[in-house]
Amino acid sequence: MSTSTTPAPPPGTQDPPPARAAPGPARRPAATGWRRALRRDWQLYSLAVLPLLFFLVFRYLPMIGNVIAFRRFEPGGSVLGEQWVGLRYVRMFLTDPTFWQVFRNTLWLGGLTLVFCFPIPIVLALLLNEVRRRALKRFVQSVSYLPHFLSVVIVAGITLQMLATDGPVNHVLGWFGHEPVRFIQEPEWFRTIYVGSEIWQTAGWGTILYLAALTTIDEDLYEAARIDGANRWRQIWHVTLPGIRPTMITLLILNIGTFMAVGFEKVLLLYNPLTYQTGDVISTYLYRTGVESNSFSYAAAIGLFEAIIGLVLITSANQLSRRTVGTSLW
Repeated sequence: MSTSTTPAPPPGTQDPPPARAAPGPARRPAATGWRRALRRDWQLYSLAVLPLLFFLVFRYLPMIGNVIAFRRFEPGGSVLGEQWVGLRYVRMFLTDPTFWQVFRNTLWLGGLTLVFCFPIPIVLALLLNEVRRRALKRFVQSVSYLPHFLSVVIVAGITLQMLATDGPVNHVLGWFGHEPVRFIQEPEWFRTIYVGSEIWQTAGWGTILYLAALTTIDEDLYEAARIDGANRWRQIWHVTLPGIRPTMITLLILNIGTFMAVGFEKVLLLYNPLTYQTGDVISTYLYRTGVESNSFSYAAAIGLFEAIIGLVLITSANQLSRRTVGTSLW
């Protein structure tokens, strides 16, 4: 039996180069894929036209008006101002003691609103999640979130009527021999009244968001926690709260972004000249100086300063959240 062997190449010769693979199809540019997706799903993309137009007309185009913060604007003149004045109006409000009083009031109201209005919906959602009777759970949900559908005018009107000198609250205090309290006229009561009305109006709606987030938690995690001997409190701490943490972080970042934009309508309806000391905030101060006093350039400079602070706050909160807990808004 004979075997054939391939003769070795003579010395001094090189192996032939390997055969090249056949060239594949050329990669299409990303623009071609985008156009194809647009042609395929143009009905879906058309739904975004009106929202984009809304933001363009009512959010982005008005930003051009910020230029009057650096120009002298006169009613009836040019929309973009008559004369360039630089940082004149910025120096004016930075040296205005009234502005700094308003700035401190804004920080106080924004901070109190964040401290009390943010965690209460979480606590209420956790409590409702433990309720096993559906009828009771639905009743509490309905009663808690109905105030969200009331207009700010109605909420402010109810608050003023309840706390009037001859209102129900003072009638109850009179039964205990207490003199009537002028809640609406006393500056030290304004922050309590505002934060209390905010809790009443917004707590129920925020609870719905957290209850929806609770439904996404896997029940197997609770079963594993019970097998490990965890009681209800430990299940809430180690399973429930981590499960709704992304929702908590997202809402916290959004609340921090609106920290300086304390509710203009409610403050305007609740406060009066007697409570300017603690109730006047940047938004109401802008309204008085810009609309009532026709100092539009001065008001635009303050508004631009407030917007920059809000942008810094939401950006910082987003970066801090990304680095600490790994969850962020963008």
